[in-house]
Amino acid sequence: MSVNVNRSVSDQFYRYKMPRLIAKVEGKGNGIKTVIVNMVDVAKALNRPPTYPTKYFGCELGAQTQFDVKNDRYIVNGSHEANKLQDMLDGFIKKFVLCPECENPETELHVNPKKQTIGNSCKACGYRGMLDTHHKLCTFILKNPPENSDSGTGKKEKEKKNRKGKDKENGSVSSSETPPPPPPPNEISLPPHAVEEEEDDDWGEDTTEEAQRRRMDEISDHAKVLTLSDDLERTVEERVNILFDFVKKKKEEGIIDSSDKEIVAEAERLDVKAMGPLVLTEVLFNEKIREQIKKYRRHFLRASKKYVSKELAKEIRVKAEPFIKWLKEAEEESSGGEEEDEDENIEVVYSKTASVPKVEAVKSDNKDDDIDIDAI
Repeated sequence: MSVNVNRSVSDQFYRYKMPRLIAKVEGKGNGIKTVIVNMVDVAKALNRPPTYPTKYFGCELGAQTQFDVKNDRYIVNGSHEANKLQDMLDGFIKKFVLCPECENPETELHVNPKKQTIGNSCKACGYRGMLDTHHKLCTFILKNPPENSDSGTGKKEKEKKNRKGKDKENGSVSSSETPPPPPPPNEISLPPHAVEEEEDDDWGEDTTEEAQRRRMDEISDHAKVLTLSDDLERTVEERVNILFDFVKKKKEEGIIDSSDKEIVAEAERLDVKAMGPLVLTEVLFNEKIREQIKKYRRHFLRASKKYVSKELAKEIRVKAEPFIKWLKEAEEESSGGEEEDEDENIEVVYSKTASVPKVEAVKSDNKDDDIDIDAI
């Protein structure tokens, strides 16, 4: 089920959609915690790292948070309902996602840890401004800037050093040049590094046709990410059938062996990854299941590794070894005893209608001829 990114907009044709938060409570007592199952998909729709909204929940609830980026597990300590977290997510979207001018979510953050500032720019209306850094989440953002942020001032410094080095090699800087005149005594001169930083913060827009075309392409690509498929509006059974047809088509085309990642991505898109192993079992297995388990092992590991821990997987493998060994021995015994059974099961059938050859006596005309007994 998808909802509008800006839930204050009730238009059902609003193009910026995101999946509804799914929360799962695990543990008991002091170890109880809430796992946000689809935080990666929600963060992708908002164009923000999944750690930001998770940390925001922790700041608002006064609870500790845990991030397992490798396994896509984002946890908030304590028991919290999905509806409560969904309402809290609206506050994060309003403060850190929506543009203050046009209220569209096509924004990007520009983090400068050196100046301790967080800038915000909108691709839809061109707005550029600064965020209020009084919220506790801003401290986390400054320490963990997004990957596409302009916080990498080190790159600019390297480019300047390379540029200066090239100028020196080309001889553009010579000792014969006269130094600049000193500033008047009544004026305060800024240190050179401050001037360089001011030059770095160029908030001007490139108005060339190529730059405008590039910005329009970025907007369209971003809209594709924010717009979700209508398949999530279908029932679980219909989405499982879509996944079944997808896997079956890959098998018929003969590319099922290399399509494990595509199958997992399709299951995640349809939000039926938990049903993935069942679909794979129905499509891929037949009477040769023992060989097929080894062949499609990677598909099942990708489809189910987030729901089974490594320790449990090892334990299952150890307990299943006697059963697999028994299957192998049973197959060998059955193949070796088939020939003996065939000989033992031969049945002789006697027929009463079988014909018996008749012996006819031949009379001799010459009575005087001697009869040769051996010739009879």
